[in-house]
Amino acid sequence: MWQPFRAELPRPTVAYDLLGLGEAAHVPGPFLLADYVEQFEQKVPDEVIDLVGFSMGALVAQAVALALPNRVRRLVLVSAVHARSAAEQASILDRVAEVRSGGYLATIDPAIDRWFSPAFQAEHGDTVAAVRQRMLTNDVAAYADAYSVFATGDCEVAPLVGGIVAPTLVVTGAEDPRSNPAMASALAGKVRDGRVEVFDGLRHLIPLEAPARLAATVDRFFTDADHAEGQS
Repeated sequence: MWQPFRAELPRPTVAYDLLGLGEAAHVPGPFLLADYVEQFEQKVPDEVIDLVGFSMGALVAQAVALALPNRVRRLVLVSAVHARSAAEQASILDRVAEVRSGGYLATIDPAIDRWFSPAFQAEHGDTVAAVRQRMLTNDVAAYADAYSVFATGDCEVAPLVGGIVAPTLVVTGAEDPRSNPAMASALAGKVRDGRVEVFDGLRHLIPLEAPARLAATVDRFFTDADHAEGQS
């Protein structure tokens, strides 16, 4: 998810797969959001950093910024969910139940359609195929355990985000049906120092849809914060 973005960002980076996903440890669940904060502490050097999270990673990043405020200097949340309605949360929980009941393969193509616009799918078939292949190689039980955290975690952090002290940039795609611009604006409005940027024409997988644009946006945000710190 992050390789194209990291290639464009003129700053050193650390990235890792979240617990239960990708090549991370597929330990028995269930998982808690706090488990992902603990994983962050294990994976990231013990120093003050600028933190970028995407989708479920954006949820984890919020939890990290709340639990470890002295570790996070600046925060970027890409395609983040925020304060989903009961119906929206129920639809995610239904998808978790579908995965647990043996219907995982049937969830992949609908996810691809939520994540990428038809135009992107037509023009970047190799990228879409790579994402589909990654989905096909997931450990289904671990994926369901991780997805359960994604289903409920925003309700856990939403009442608390006003306590995030790091300057925060929230980025989403104008056509993202789940992490929509209204959510992004609401989230940015609740943190102490938040701003929002909406990318026209994009859906959910911004780090793959527009890595250069995202990297430039993130680098500009970090640079502006650097200047602000220098003037304070």
